[in-house]
Amino acid sequence: MTPVLAWATGVLALVVTVLAGLATARGRRIDDPLLIGAAVLELGLLVQAVIGFVALAVTDRDVDGVVFSGYLLTSVLVIPLGAFWAVGEKSRWGTGVLLVAAATTAILVVRLEQVWRTGG
Repeated sequence: MTPVLAWATGVLALVVTVLAGLATARGRRIDDPLLIGAAVLELGLLVQAVIGFVALAVTDRDVDGVVFSGYLLTSVLVIPLGAFWAVGEKSRWGTGVLLVAAATTAILVVRLEQVWRTGG
């Protein structure tokens, strides 16, 4: 697991969270820049998942593979589901859904790094 990638995806998730929070507070619907930010975040999460699964397969560390894999898979699924829901929501609360999804992703990335570092 690469700590730099975990930090980068965590910070990007926080940036998307802040942007979605600002859009929600202003009563705006989801727009292209916010979706592009979510897509870039998802790309980083996919790279992190591939690297994480490879690292899990070759590591000799005492890492709970089921928990680690669960966090990897969940982190990859939350943003697309939140973005899909946000696009379908015609009110300003679509950005609120993306806000929750991005904040959840940031927390998942932090927890993923903790599981990798401490072994469970």
